[in-house]
Amino acid sequence: MILLGPPGVGKTHLAIGLGIEAIHRGYKVIFTTMGELIQVLKTQEITRKSQTRMKRIRDADLVVIDDLMFMAMNQSEANLFFHIINDLYNTTSIILTSNKAPKEWGELLGDPAITTAILDRIMHRVEIIHLNGDSYRMKHRSTIFSNENVSN
Repeated sequence: MILLGPPGVGKTHLAIGLGIEAIHRGYKVIFTTMGELIQVLKTQEITRKSQTRMKRIRDADLVVIDDLMFMAMNQSEANLFFHIINDLYNTTSIILTSNKAPKEWGELLGDPAITTAILDRIMHRVEIIHLNGDSYRMKHRSTIFSNENVSN
């Protein structure tokens, strides 16, 4: 499943809720941000903590990856990401959240071949849910953007 939409519309909240429901039903669930995942992938060969985290990711029934494609990746990071998606493909359910549509992922991955391979696996059996609307975080904070002057 891919949850798409602008910041603050509830993508992460919904993904966590689905993960919690899966846990209540007896499934093993891992939640990670894209930044954390890339860091673990880059350090899995040298730290026991990253090795343990990767084992948990590979053994999970559901992996939730938050903020997918939030920042650009270099070639090495894109390759690592491809390999974990390939490892999880056909064995693990994945929920992704992203502010960017899949058509924009190519420019963030930088390599058309890797982008195509990742999208091929992710899009094969995906359900995409578009969330729209105003940010829940900013809903009650509109006063900080008003035209009132602040004076001493």
